Amino acid sequence: MSVWLDEARAYPNGVVCTPHYLATAAGAAMLADGGNAIDAAFAANFVLGVVTPYMCGFGGDLLAMVWDGGLNAYRGVGRAPAGASAEFVRQQSGESEMPVFGAHPVTVPGAVEAWFTLIEKFATRSFGELARRALHYAEEGFPVTKRGAWFFENIAILYDHFGLSDFHDAYGDPAPGDWIRQPELARTIRTLAEDGADAYYRGPIGAAIAERVQRAGGCMTAADVAAHAGAWVEPLRAPFRDVEILEMPPPTQGITALEALRIVDGLELGRDGPDREHLLIEAVKLALADRRHYLGDPDAMTIAPEQLLLDDWIASRRADVDPRRARVGERHAEPDGGTIYMCAADRDGMLVSLIQSNFSGAGSGLRAGEWGLNLHNRGSAFVLDDGHPNGIGSRKMPLHTLIPAMAMRDGRPWLVFGTEGGHGQAQTHTQLMVRMLVDGDDPQRAISAPRFTIDPGSGRIAMEDHFDPAWIDDLRRRGHEIDVVRGYRHGPGIAHAIERMTRGYRCGSDPRAEGGASGL
Repeated sequence: MSVWLDEARAYPNGVVCTPHYLATAAGAAMLADGGNAIDAAFAANFVLGVVTPYMCGFGGDLLAMVWDGGLNAYRGVGRAPAGASAEFVRQQSGESEMPVFGAHPVTVPGAVEAWFTLIEKFATRSFGELARRALHYAEEGFPVTKRGAWFFENIAILYDHFGLSDFHDAYGDPAPGDWIRQPELARTIRTLAEDGADAYYRGPIGAAIAERVQRAGGCMTAADVAAHAGAWVEPLRAPFRDVEILEMPPPTQGITALEALRIVDGLELGRDGPDREHLLIEAVKLALADRRHYLGDPDAMTIAPEQLLLDDWIASRRADVDPRRARVGERHAEPDGGTIYMCAADRDGMLVSLIQSNFSGAGSGLRAGEWGLNLHNRGSAFVLDDGHPNGIGSRKMPLHTLIPAMAMRDGRPWLVFGTEGGHGQAQTHTQLMVRMLVDGDDPQRAISAPRFTIDPGSGRIAMEDHFDPAWIDDLRRRGHEIDVVRGYRHGPGIAHAIERMTRGYRCGSDPRAEGGASGL
């Protein structure tokens, strides 16, 4: 491997990591202009909403952790409409399972409210100043990369299969090197800069969102959009080796990452090899099974999430791990998603761990076209079961895959980290922490290492082709169903991490993306 893949880069005065080079450049420019870490994060995030509309945008949700001398965590997660119910979805869709696309999985987008809340508390610049570069790319255009062209083409094909043309009508068939302009999205950015979040939630943008959903057969109203409110939340915590891992609470799957790490922490991991990979896979399977049974809107959960971290609970799960044979896990087909994770740090020690998503590619396949908004489909994670904590219902939040994370050592931040990758997020958190805290890898080496991803629907395991083939053969003999996939592709997620050093930072940025790290 090259040095770029193997060695963390160090920055004495601040750094930004994102999955797209234009966003990384925007964040680094903000740092160079004197902005703090939240300024840099949002300058980059707004650009991502323009240049990667197939992953995130102004119609999705957002979660973030911010360290500014104390820990702050914000849940920008939208809710189902007041009129939502399993019976309504069944009658209107004719489906027995929760639809992935169309009107019914659209929940109220939470990102815009989260941006303005976090800007008010932490930023040194206004929304308009932070969105200046994003506005430029929306109005004047940006060049499509080879990777971007692949996403535009394949997402359009997917939506076409379900009879949804909004996405293709908006973007056409861009080839690598083509330029895309989004004047309607530029209108949204200008409106937000002038009128704030009220224009989105209690003004013409919110009305347009509700109208588009209703026109497609959904029950979202302008009142549903206006009722949205994010929340400051307390992260969940669990020890792993000599650090404390912090993850977002339900409805996110943060508890899944913590449970897997706690199971792993009591196992004899030994050196990197098939024995260890088997144990990691088995621990993740158990944590995913508990996610399926117990997680959802925290107000609907039947157990406290902390129960999944109790010593007795973890010991019982750990006892289910057979070091010689693969466990046949439960298999439930669940939607997966398109997401961006990014992180930032500044010279004063502020750290930001931020994740934002449309969920399935560009989301539901519906657009509020006059505003250039791709409406997300986080509600596709609901189930049509009134007795389940994740059953769709009036104003409920769906189970969320989004989990920005942080790790503390001796009461101070040691690492901000995370990844996109839907169901793979908790799995990647587990693998990264093992590589950094068991093997002593730096952030870049840990992120560049081969990863596995378990599909909860099929139970099959995708393993990158830079794993040792002999390890894969060994795992197959233990009963694991494995598909060998091309290394450094999109599937295992796109991770980033920033490690706080005695002076400055060192970081890792995923070679599976077209972004990177840049700083001062």
